[in-house]
Amino acid sequence: MAKYIFITGGVVSSLGKGISGASIGKLLQLHGFKVNMIKFDPYINVDPGTMNPYQHGEVFVTADGAESDLDLGTYERFLDVYTSKANTNTAGDIYRTVINRERRGDYDGDTVQVIPHITDEIKKRFAALKNKCDISVIEIGGTVGDIEGLPFMEAARQFQLENKKEDIFSIHVTLVPYIAGAHELKTKPTQHSVNKLREIGISPDMIICRTEHHLDESLKRKIALFCNVREDCVIEAMDASSIYYIPGSLYKQKVDALVMEKLNIKQKKKFDKAWFSKIKSFGEFSKTVKIAVVGKYADLKDAYKSIDESLNIAAADLKVKAEIDYLGAEDKGLIKRLKNYDAVLVPGGFGNRGVEGKIKAITYARENKVPFLGICLGMQCSVIEAARNLSNLKKANSTEFDESTKHPVIKILDEQKGVKYRGGTMRLGNYKSQIKKNTLAHKLYKSSEIEERHRHRYEMNPEFIGSLEKAGLRVAAYHKGILPEIVEIKSHPFFIGVQFHPEFGSRPMKPHPLFEGFINAALLNKKE
Repeated sequence: MAKYIFITGGVVSSLGKGISGASIGKLLQLHGFKVNMIKFDPYINVDPGTMNPYQHGEVFVTADGAESDLDLGTYERFLDVYTSKANTNTAGDIYRTVINRERRGDYDGDTVQVIPHITDEIKKRFAALKNKCDISVIEIGGTVGDIEGLPFMEAARQFQLENKKEDIFSIHVTLVPYIAGAHELKTKPTQHSVNKLREIGISPDMIICRTEHHLDESLKRKIALFCNVREDCVIEAMDASSIYYIPGSLYKQKVDALVMEKLNIKQKKKFDKAWFSKIKSFGEFSKTVKIAVVGKYADLKDAYKSIDESLNIAAADLKVKAEIDYLGAEDKGLIKRLKNYDAVLVPGGFGNRGVEGKIKAITYARENKVPFLGICLGMQCSVIEAARNLSNLKKANSTEFDESTKHPVIKILDEQKGVKYRGGTMRLGNYKSQIKKNTLAHKLYKSSEIEERHRHRYEMNPEFIGSLEKAGLRVAAYHKGILPEIVEIKSHPFFIGVQFHPEFGSRPMKPHPLFEGFINAALLNKKE
């Protein structure tokens, strides 16, 4: 069985196509179907790996090392699946594939065009997972009418034409804005968006309406009439206190039943309502812990999307609410503000902006016994901090920030020195690490070997391990016995830095052990 659900969006971006698709996928999973999701982004970048987080948010890394859109993190957390390169596609990667074929002469002299060559490659990727799941949920990024998205829409039109009607379900996510001055919800933007989609040749089977106010029956009838969909297929999507409540909202509107009806499929098992009850209390607790995340993208929460989710998931498992504040590493009053928090987290990143502020925050956490978790660059900053303040190597630094430093406690990998291209050339994806016994890391993981996702070019310099360990910083885990992966301070109640990205492994009701330990330590340190 190969069934496909297409998710498109209109009016404006960031309406929640990924969350809508993942929520519907979750409902179908609860009926016993094997579901996976594929993202198609129309931008020309080959992947978001070289893009500024201010433009595209967090870069999510798959287990096989693909740098991808943050929506893949949503897919993994909702569906508890592991995504791969096959789950993420961009116009840049698709065009590159076609152009490489043309250069090799694979098209045997044909004039290479958007139709059929680009659209054929897109259609091929639509079906990439058909043998690995029952239903593929395909999200097309951007909004209908975007010039760069037209080949994807055209490919979707062709794909629907080439498959049976009962194998395709089309969903359009759109905006129904509220005009305060008129005290009225407006359906015209939705009508225009659907009309544009129909001009391309795609008629949606369902419209998911993002709105700040409830849609009454008359509004639903109006949208159904002008957009040529059944009234029961006009779905209300309001903001929720937790994104994990959205599947429940869609279930109440019988979205899963409507999808199965059109796709002509019957549930494989009795619907599992237990997931709703388990998720019900997510984020709704009276007890709180205050977490400070010190980074350089403090005003853009999506830059740390997986970290935010991981902290909330771990807090919910411990039946507390995480109050997370993102503090700018360059803020002058940073250290004074940190006194109001129960724990400090320094996330990953690139470049030297804000690094000295991160190091000062780590000094504060170390000296005041405040629980600390450093991720990727956060771990590297903790090594620099220890070298400067515990080993008395005052000029210690990373060669990323000071190529001529006398004490390069963080340096670039030898195999990275000759790299010319930035995209896709770092240490990416899953790597194994061996954890020493009698360490905090071993206590948290309850294992001597782990496998975590990486995204970095620089490493802790093994030449300084001896002097740093004498000063109090302990290396708790290595990759292949050579590259340090985890550092700790034994005399500290909870101080741990990791070279990898544990946030990519968190799942609702399955918190990552590092985040669970971190939140638990914050609870023990809670300021009354």
